[in-house]
Amino acid sequence: MAGRQRRYTDDVPDDATDRLRAMCLALPETHEQRAWVGTRWMVRKRTFAHVLGIEFDGDASVAVVSFRSEGEELEVLRRSGHPYLDLGWGRDAMGIVLEDADWSEVAELVTESFCIMAPKMLVALVDRPLDETP
Repeated sequence: MAGRQRRYTDDVPDDATDRLRAMCLALPETHEQRAWVGTRWMVRKRTFAHVLGIEFDGDASVAVVSFRSEGEELEVLRRSGHPYLDLGWGRDAMGIVLEDADWSEVAELVTESFCIMAPKMLVALVDRPLDETP
């Protein structure tokens, strides 16, 4: 999907928005807001997840959730290809096409995105898998 012409839309299935809403609003001190297109979830004034439709070269719109990533995970996601895509805005913004996504992976990515964007005192309140590095 890299290099293809993109057009952003509000074309997102209600069930996808509802699932994301439940995930995002379960995190501490988050709120939902209508975005320039689609819906976004924020912690304080920082967006950590954003669902929107993207048309590539005039094809049918696909629902995508954007999230933040960093470090090795960001580099792996950039090289992974479909269903992941580099959105091209912000140094750490990635997206995942929802129709082909594993929702447990989406929940993990959204939670990690929250932890990147949130203050440390809020991150401490989030249940995350233990770091398995020695």
